Parts: sequence; structure tokens; C-alpha cells
Amino acid sequence: MTLANYINDLLYRYDCVIVPNFGGFVTNKIGAKVNNFTHTFSPPKKQITFNSYLQHNDGLLANYIASNKNISFEKANAFIASEVAKWKKELESKTITVASVGALSLNEAKQVVFEPNTSSNFLAESFGLAEVESPAIKRFKEEVKTLPATAEEKERRMPILLKRAAVAAAVVGIAYVGWNGVQNQQQKEVLANQEKSLQKKIQSATFVIDNPLPTINLNVAKAEDNNFHIIAGAFQEVENAENKLQELKDLGYDASIIGENAYGLTQVAFASYSNKSDARKALELIKEKVSEDAWLLAK
Repeated sequence: MTLANYINDLLYRYDCVIVPNFGGFVTNKIGAKVNNFTHTFSPPKKQITFNSYLQHNDGLLANYIASNKNISFEKANAFIASEVAKWKKELESKTITVASVGALSLNEAKQVVFEPNTSSNFLAESFGLAEVESPAIKRFKEEVKTLPATAEEKERRMPILLKRAAVAAAVVGIAYVGWNGVQNQQQKEVLANQEKSLQKKIQSATFVIDNPLPTINLNVAKAEDNNFHIIAGAFQEVENAENKLQELKDLGYDASIIGENAYGLTQVAFASYSNKSDARKALELIKEKVSEDAWLLAK
């Protein structure tokens, strides 16, 4: 079997498969969908993405290859390294198809671009489920037409309409007179309130404070957040992340675990900074002396 086939098999069982020194294939579960334009129903599936920063060897791929080929862990890592070298060389001139996972290619900036195979579904629970098309349901609304009134009905309706018109006119007249009375009363109340307010202002204006209290200025230092982290690695197992944290602390770094990323991997940082310029300077030293895989995360 090729390296691509091993990756293809593992994606049915795991959410992340890392190829050491190359990148990681990450899956995200998405629910069933309905397309109102094409009238199709799609089953739940795993959406696959590629992250070139996930290059740390977590042992998953090597252990699977070693078990499948009945070889040692070291030989499995050597096999992976050989296949990765071939991929990198082939990418310079063509597109690589990774089994039924998708295709890899290089863009103008020499960065790896991944195009997933939308026809493949790596969600085991959806095995055997295919996209279903259902025709739209047409609904008809029938309007009920009223029958024309007879001559006798018209004669009976006329007195009733006249009575209603007279009552409506009387109600409007009473409402008008009542509304005018309400408005006059409201205007009187507003004028009285304004006069009282004016008297209070005149009275309060006679009291003047000769010796006001001095103003106190408080200088409060604003705490700065450390939003720039130099990432040492991202780990699927929390235990591996804690081991990496202790290793960095033993080297003298103010290391910390900054939580999980969008792919559920626990991230460990060499150090964290509140200033981007300081973080970049520290990153250059770390890449030069400790790890070329370190990178800066702005959070």
C-alpha cells in the first residue's frame, strides 16, 4: 500500500492524521443538508481540510503502518520520510492525488493547496447513504368568490348602514369635544409645572459654594494582555502537551498551554507577549537556536 492509502484508511477512524514534516489532514463533522434550489438531501459527512503547520509526529500514522506491514516503528518512520520526499519533488511539477481524500498542488507562492474530493464521505455512520433528490411539492390556493346580493338583501342592508353612519358621526363629534377638553387641561398642567420648575431654579441660584473641594486625579495602569504566542507544537494527546511544556520550562522558557485550536489539538507556547514586535524578535531567536518549526500565533 502507498502512503496515501494509509492516510485514507485512518481518516475513517480518526479526526486528524498528521504526516510528519509535511502537514495534517483534519476532518470536521457537518450535519445533513437540504438544497432548496436543487431539491436534494445530503447525508452527514466529514469535511476534510489540510493544515501545513501540523508537522509534529504524533505516532498515529507510523504505528498504523508498522502494524499493517509488520515492521518496526523506526522502519515505518523511514517509509513515511521517503514518501514525503517523493511528494515534495513531484509537487514542483504536477498535482498529487491522495487516494480518495483529495488533490495536493503548489500555488504561485510555493504553498501547498488542498482540494478535497467532495464525492467521498469518511463518516462511518453515513456508510451507504447517498444524496437523494425529491421533486418540489406544488401547492394551489383556490379563492372563494362571494355570490352577488339579491334585491331584498340590498333593501335590508340600507337602513342598517344609515344607522351605523349616524352613530359613527355622533361618536366622532363627542370624541372631538372630549379631546379638546383633555388638551386644554394638559396645557394648563404643563404651564403650572414649568412655573414651579422656574421658581426652584431661581431659589437654587442664590446658593453659591465659595470653597469647592479639590479635584482628585487617579492614574490607573491598564493591564496588557499577552495576545502573541510563539507556538512550539500542537498535540492530540494532552499528556504529550504536558511533557512538551515541562521540557520547555526545563530549558528556561516561560512556557504555557494556551488551550485547544480549531482542530481540537492542545497548543503549547514557548512564551507569550503583549507586543507583536517583541514576539517577532523572540521568534527569530527560537527558530535559529531551538526549533525551526516554531511559529507566531496572534490571538
